[in-house]
Amino acid sequence: MTPPVAVSHLGGPRLTLGFDRFDRLDLARHLAVHGRLRAPGLADLVEMAEQVDLLGRGGAGFPFARKLTAVAARVRHPGADDLPPLPGERRGARGPSEDVVVVVNGAEGEPGSAKDRVLLGRAPHLVLDGAQIAASALGTRRIVVAVEDGEAARSVRAAIAERRMPARVVRLTERFISGESGAVVRAINGEAPIPPGVKVRAAESGVDGCPTLLSNTETFAQLAVLVSLGPDLYASAGGEDEPGTTLLTVGGTRVVEAPLGTPLRAVLEHCEVPPSPGVLVGGYHGMWLDPPAAARAVLSRAGMRRAGGTVGAGIILPLARGTCPLGEVTRIASYLAAQSAGQCGPCRLGLPDVVRSLTALADGSGTVEDVRRAAGVGRGRGACTHPDGTARFVLSAVEAFAGDIDVHRQGGTCGQPTYGVLPLPVPTGEEGRVAIDWSRCDGHGLCAYLVPELIQLDRYGFPVVLGSDIPAWMERDVAKAVAMCPALALRVTGGITGSAARRP
Repeated sequence: MTPPVAVSHLGGPRLTLGFDRFDRLDLARHLAVHGRLRAPGLADLVEMAEQVDLLGRGGAGFPFARKLTAVAARVRHPGADDLPPLPGERRGARGPSEDVVVVVNGAEGEPGSAKDRVLLGRAPHLVLDGAQIAASALGTRRIVVAVEDGEAARSVRAAIAERRMPARVVRLTERFISGESGAVVRAINGEAPIPPGVKVRAAESGVDGCPTLLSNTETFAQLAVLVSLGPDLYASAGGEDEPGTTLLTVGGTRVVEAPLGTPLRAVLEHCEVPPSPGVLVGGYHGMWLDPPAAARAVLSRAGMRRAGGTVGAGIILPLARGTCPLGEVTRIASYLAAQSAGQCGPCRLGLPDVVRSLTALADGSGTVEDVRRAAGVGRGRGACTHPDGTARFVLSAVEAFAGDIDVHRQGGTCGQPTYGVLPLPVPTGEEGRVAIDWSRCDGHGLCAYLVPELIQLDRYGFPVVLGSDIPAWMERDVAKAVAMCPALALRVTGGITGSAARRP
């Protein structure tokens, strides 16, 4: 069972309204708290979203009005002709009516995030209100809620049944990359739940090849609040440039609703977070802030940029004192390397190289320049954003923890253990790692040729194994390497990776 998450708010609650009285808002409670659904027309909805500059809350911060307009421009329905044409499009050139799909992206592959799970579990009707508002404006009844968490899925199904609406719930694989928009579309279409490897706009071709409006869970809840309050009242909270509130997951165990423009230190004080050597903002594709930067950071996209951070998906992870910062960063980088889809060189070879350079830095044998080189090799050239996000995480860490790194370089350790305080998924027992039986290994080197992503040779020709889980896309190659080892020295420990990998 998923552990409970504490929910609180700074200022007046909106998305979390009623949470102080009810564990879950069923339809009757939802109507009593938020009122009945109102569905404005397409042009009015676009205008409202533009008036408050409603941004997506899934990490990229894409303007919702632009996304809505992009989908509407590809179908013919009442209100579509009220929108401006796309660049280069002739008025009246739009084709015949097509199906449109609205997708609520409830995938929360980030281990440090819980806000979408809280919304879907405790306020599912608010999210469905937003989805229905968008669907009505686009002239469709097709709504899909994509979700990883089992409890959240049950909550949404119950809410759909209460409303008697023709929506469906699709369960996603719990992986870090499963929330990427292309991966969500592929999963709904019954394909492998990984990014497609090439940029495909869901607005052009999404679910079943139809124009698809895909946004994060909180974005649809924000849309419902916007329509309920109206733009002026919605903008009464938050900053002038970025009005409204947002949901933050602090430490992986607490969700806080706070007005945009709130100082980060106010959120940390509200959560009684003790002084920290560094705060990760934006999750594992986010950026580290050292204490001075965290003290001046403001919870807005512009405010975070000025402090050298990012809002991302609203994930805030303060690093506890007493654990090795560099060890924690290496641990997460190893996890991210194992979570890749393995579709391109920056993921297959670049991310393992990042882990190796961090490991060397931690034991005093590597340099910061080695880490920067490894992290920068594949930037901007990946098949998806995973290598870029991982590089951002790592490069910000070497800046934020420069003092700790200097201690490691001088003595090979900072004297602190790595407690593993940064959240990671609970092991299932199926994870496997490559190991070497040194009583048998004769330095043949074939393993490094077969799986260079996980094994490299040292200067004496003996294998050096990357200490990370075996990615799913490498299982077949690892099994082949185990079977072909001439000395029978290669092993897989901790999990099952094919019959050949279990060879004695």
